[in-house]
Amino acid sequence: MARSVDIIRHRFLHAVVSITLAFVTHTSVADARRYDLDPEHLTIGFLVRHLGYADILGFFRKASGSYTFDEATRTLSDVRVVVDTDSVFTGHDKRDKHLRGRDFLDASRAPRMTFTASSATWTGDKTFKLNGELELLGQRRPLQLTGTLNKSGPYPIGDGPSKPYVMGVSLRGTVKRSEWGMNYGVANGWVGDDVHVIIEFEARQAR
Repeated sequence: MARSVDIIRHRFLHAVVSITLAFVTHTSVADARRYDLDPEHLTIGFLVRHLGYADILGFFRKASGSYTFDEATRTLSDVRVVVDTDSVFTGHDKRDKHLRGRDFLDASRAPRMTFTASSATWTGDKTFKLNGELELLGQRRPLQLTGTLNKSGPYPIGDGPSKPYVMGVSLRGTVKRSEWGMNYGVANGWVGDDVHVIIEFEARQAR
């Protein structure tokens, strides 16, 4: 009799656990939303030292990206940002042409660079580390970005009663360009090896 009671209790507990796990999994999937980077509120910039005197500030004017985020559990996945290397801009035509060439981005042969990541490690209420990979010049290498979730909520600007849900994020990181074979100006100090990455964006929740 006692054995029968134990078996029934075990089966009951197993059923409760299974139902709970199914509910949690379903809820997590249901709360994971896809976000698309808003191209009108996206800045991908960089700073690199020039001749040891000052940093040159540049941008990539064409990029796109998306990710999946569960705000309740703060679970991030499916991060993908694609940058057109030909869109590099520093405000100096001759320099920009050089940056597009084979000494640097080699845009005609490598028209895009891509950052991907599958998760984030939260270091505070609003701060996190994003460990991913950067594909550049046909090579994939690890790249860690530090991030801040600045704000999330219904967007205050726009017409109509239905406001899009928007997240605003700041990301920072450093790329050592010589690791990708981009060695021009490294040995003589004309161009810094460390490229400091600056990313600011607003992303809209897909409907």
